Amino acid sequence: MKIIVGLSGGVDSSVAAYLLKKQGYDVEALYMQNWHDITGTLHGECEWEEERVVAEMVAKQIGIPFHFVDLSGEYMKQVADYMFAEYAAGRTPNPDILCNSKIKFDAFLKYAISLGGDFVATGHYCKKSILNISAATNEKTDFTFRLEQYASHKDLIYRIFAGDDKNKDQSYFLCQLSQEQLAKAVFPLGELTKPEVRKIAKEADLPSAEKKDSQGICFVGKVDLPVFLQQKLKPKEGKVIEIFKEDFPAIDQNRIAALNAEHAANDAAKATKSSADNSAENNTESVGNITTDELIKLSTPVKYKESDGKVIGTHIGVQYYTIGQRHGLNIGGHPGSIFIIATDIESNTIYVGEGSDHPGLYRKGLMIKNSDVHWIRRDLTMKEGESEEYLVRIRYRQPLQKATLYQRAEGLFIIFEKPQRSITSGQFAAWYEPAELEMLGSGVI
Repeated sequence: MKIIVGLSGGVDSSVAAYLLKKQGYDVEALYMQNWHDITGTLHGECEWEEERVVAEMVAKQIGIPFHFVDLSGEYMKQVADYMFAEYAAGRTPNPDILCNSKIKFDAFLKYAISLGGDFVATGHYCKKSILNISAATNEKTDFTFRLEQYASHKDLIYRIFAGDDKNKDQSYFLCQLSQEQLAKAVFPLGELTKPEVRKIAKEADLPSAEKKDSQGICFVGKVDLPVFLQQKLKPKEGKVIEIFKEDFPAIDQNRIAALNAEHAANDAAKATKSSADNSAENNTESVGNITTDELIKLSTPVKYKESDGKVIGTHIGVQYYTIGQRHGLNIGGHPGSIFIIATDIESNTIYVGEGSDHPGLYRKGLMIKNSDVHWIRRDLTMKEGESEEYLVRIRYRQPLQKATLYQRAEGLFIIFEKPQRSITSGQFAAWYEPAELEMLGSGVI
C-alpha cells in the first residue's frame, strides 16, 4: 500500500514523510500550489516557489519520489470564493478549515489516488483511531499506526482526537472531515510535541529542520486583510459607534424585551394548532430544564442601533473587520483599548467598546443552523430534544470550554458554562467528548 504525503516544505510534513519512510511504508511526496495572486500578501511573490524547492530537497534527502500539482482553480472555487462571499455578508470565515475538507482531503486526495496512493498523510498534530462496532473489543485508544487497520470497512468507525501537544493540537482544523475522508487519512505526528518534531528533523538533517511555521491564510500566507479583500470587495466608509459599559444593561434589556415580543407572537401563532401538536412542541421546548425561548435569548447577539452610543469615527467598510478586533480602526482618545463588539453589514456600521472586560464582547451561547451541523461521529448525532455535555472550541488554540449542546427543531444550541469572548458568525464551533478528547462534530456559527 502506498502513502502520499502532502509535503509543503515545512518541518511538520517533512517529519511525517520521514517517519513513514523509516517505518518501511511505500511513501511518495506531493506538493500542491493553490494560490498565485500576491495582492495584499506580506511575503515575497516567490514564496511558493521557495517552498517547493525546500519540499523537493526534503524528498530527495528522505529518498522518496516527488510530485507537483496545481490545484489553484479548485482552491479559488471551493475556498477563496467562499471566503470573499462570507466577508461580503458580514461574517468571518475560517478558510483553513475549508481548505482541509475541500482541498487536502478532497481534490488533493483524488489526485493522490490517481498516482496510485491508498492513503494521504499530513503533518497535523492530531490522532486517529478506529472503532470496530462488530467486534467484542475495539481499538478505540490504540493510536499505534498500523496501515492494515485503516482500510475502509462497513463495520469501522473512524475517530479523530486532539494531539498530545496541547500547544499545537490542530484537530480543530479538521472538524469538517467526513468518515470517508478520515478512512484515507494518516496523521503520524499525533503523539509527538513540536520540540520533538524539530529534534527529529535536525537529527535526520532535513532541510526544513529550522524553518519557521507558516502563518496566515492556508496556502495564501500572512496578509493585510483589507488590502487582500479589496481584490473583490470595494471600500465603503461607515460610522464607528462607541457603546459605553454603563449603558449596556439597558441596551441588553431592550434586546430581551424585543425577543420576548417576537416569541410571544410566535406562541400566539402556535396556539392555533391542535392541542396534540402543542403538547408535543411544549415537551420538546422544556427538555433539559431550559426552554427553546430561553436558548434563543442566551444565544442571540445584541442588536445595536446608532442611538445606543456615540459616533467616534469612521471606517473603510464593515467587511474588513471582525468581532474582538482591536487594531486597524485608528481611533485614539481612550485610556484603554477599543474592541469591536458588533458589526452591522446592512447599515455598514461598526460598534466598539472600551476594555477587554466590556460586556458586549461576551456571550453565553450560540446557535448553529441544522443545515450547518456536521457530525464526524454520525452514530452519535443528537436527536431533537436531546442535550449533551461536551467540551467546545470556537477558534484555534482556544482552550476547550465546558458547554451543553441542545438539539431543537430551530437548530443546535451551545450554551457555555462561562460566557465566551468574541463569538463570531461565520466561524466554526467544534465539540469534543470530555474523557478522551475525541472530536465529534462541528458547525458554522
